[in-house]
Amino acid sequence: MTNYVLAALAGIWLADGIILLLAPHYIITQVRELLQQSPTLLRWELLSIIGGLVLLYAAQELPHQWLWMMTAGSMIAKGAFLSMGSPSWRDPVIVWCVGREDIDYRFWGLGLCALAALLFHALGWIGRN
Repeated sequence: MTNYVLAALAGIWLADGIILLLAPHYIITQVRELLQQSPTLLRWELLSIIGGLVLLYAAQELPHQWLWMMTAGSMIAKGAFLSMGSPSWRDPVIVWCVGREDIDYRFWGLGLCALAALLFHALGWIGRN
């Protein structure tokens, strides 16, 4: 069951990465508009914390354990910062994140695709005989 949850996480990373590689300007424009219309959209940071905790728990049995521990820690830290950080700290970070150049988002997309491929490989779903 844990493998399927991790595969779902990798699938989300892969989908996000591909979207950021193909259409970063469109996606970030949509995110900006959504944040202006509904600032409570950031309440989704709980999913980042839950995903990070699942990855942290499941990373004990995976190859590249240090990579998954660091990734889980950063997911938890990001979710905690967005949920518990004061608006005076959080808002400038969000403005900076959605104000980057398209090439920056493409690099983030490439990183997400790489993480997804590595997680699929660690799960044995690709690249193993």
